[in-house]
Amino acid sequence: MRLVDLLPLPSLRVQRIIAVAVILSQAGISVTGAVVRVTASGLGCPTWPQCFPGSFTPVAHAEVPVLHQVVEFSNRLLTFAVTLCAALVVLAVLRARRRREVVIYAWLMPGGTVVQAVIGGITVRTGLLWWTVAVHLLASMVMVWLAVQLFAKIGEPDDGVEVTQVPAPLRWLTVVSAIALSGTLIAGTLVTGAGPHAGDKSIERQVTRLEAEIVPLVHLHADMLIAYLALLVGLAFGLAAVGMTRAIRIRLVVLIALVCAQGTVGVVQYFTDVPAALVAIHVGGAAACTAATAALWASMRSREQVGAAARSSVAHASS
Repeated sequence: MRLVDLLPLPSLRVQRIIAVAVILSQAGISVTGAVVRVTASGLGCPTWPQCFPGSFTPVAHAEVPVLHQVVEFSNRLLTFAVTLCAALVVLAVLRARRRREVVIYAWLMPGGTVVQAVIGGITVRTGLLWWTVAVHLLASMVMVWLAVQLFAKIGEPDDGVEVTQVPAPLRWLTVVSAIALSGTLIAGTLVTGAGPHAGDKSIERQVTRLEAEIVPLVHLHADMLIAYLALLVGLAFGLAAVGMTRAIRIRLVVLIALVCAQGTVGVVQYFTDVPAALVAIHVGGAAACTAATAALWASMRSREQVGAAARSSVAHASS
């Protein structure tokens, strides 16, 4: 008997609740990371894994304001919540004896969390070098994407068959839109690297920034977002022409609305000199757009019971 078999058998509802917690924790830590940066608390704990040499918790220090210590240490504590959720989802799917695909996605959660912790440590030890901060954020977006895929796969029957909900060309268009999203996120990290929020304002230990004109980077970021939105609109027209399920329609509408809102926040940021509060909102919006794109992709293929799969195929063919 495996040790995990001694745990209560989690229902499908419990598994999905835990999976939602995984998504929220992965997205949430990216937002709190942005709060650390805009409050210049990036070196509130100047070393890693300890906060200060010889102490894992903040200590009184004349050169490090208490506020910065509290903000940075709180962000580190959230890592424990992320780790807990990741561990719980692994235990849940193992106890429920879910199919191998689900188990693999579940194990990616604690594995990715460890990688993120290492990246975070490198970021601190390199003095918040701009490209390490960029990698840290992009890794968070990857984790959000994988967490959404995990949630979708948990909700599918293990003994079902895969059913394609949309034609292959439109699935490929969705892939292209995801690539455009990736480009938008990367361009956004370049803007951050050259922008005013370095993560620390100490005169003695100045943070190395991206030496580039920020305005062209902002334009690149905006152009990528427009391309991303244009691809989604084209996808919407294509899906409307061939027919789509209610689930796909809802996800597509939500995604387009999120992208428009994200663009609006970006414009306001540009014309108001990038206020700190909007940076955190913008990062949260990036996580939301990533999650929504992942959900749209997941809905284009489903795993259904054999009888339901046959009916779905007939319905799709007739549409």
